[in-house]
Amino acid sequence: MRVITSSIPDVLIFEPEVLGDDRGYFFESFRQDIFEQHVGRVTFVQDNESKSGYGVLRGLHFQKPPFTQSKLVRVVYGSVLDVAVDIRLGSPWYGRHVACVLDAERKNMLWVPKGFAHGFLVLTPEAVFSYKCDNYYMPSHDTGLLWNDKALAIEWQLPENSIKVSVKDANQPPFSDVESFRYDDFRQEKLYPRTA
Repeated sequence: MRVITSSIPDVLIFEPEVLGDDRGYFFESFRQDIFEQHVGRVTFVQDNESKSGYGVLRGLHFQKPPFTQSKLVRVVYGSVLDVAVDIRLGSPWYGRHVACVLDAERKNMLWVPKGFAHGFLVLTPEAVFSYKCDNYYMPSHDTGLLWNDKALAIEWQLPENSIKVSVKDANQPPFSDVESFRYDDFRQEKLYPRTA
């Protein structure tokens, strides 16, 4: 498993070694020891999967305390542009984002820690998206920010008129109105202590 640090050090890209031949392929999609070496101790409690068509954008979502979530996300089928936005007030990367193409061929994954808003856009005719969460979904604390807020300057790679969002996501607040998390409370080393 290759682990790559993104432009925001807390957001990591995991690239597994895929072993294939004429019968098919095999790869390790998750290893606790490697994960703890690079992130720290994490307990995943919920796995989710969604299927979406071309141009569907889901996000940018996060959950408010005390139900914040970290996610390890990947694509089972197709390809997406995956985005994580730092909403930790006081962070050196506050308001900046990481954008990464995740696809079923490479089977790469993105680690999106607590304190980040997350979203993805489908780049292929269909995509099946899967992710592990370290906290349960809590509808009362589910919120987000506007996906096309100019202040975020996210290049979504598709023309805006071909992007499809839900009514909820079309009406999320702008970044300036988002109740941000305090960076000191959401430092990764504080949330996920490293193993010895």
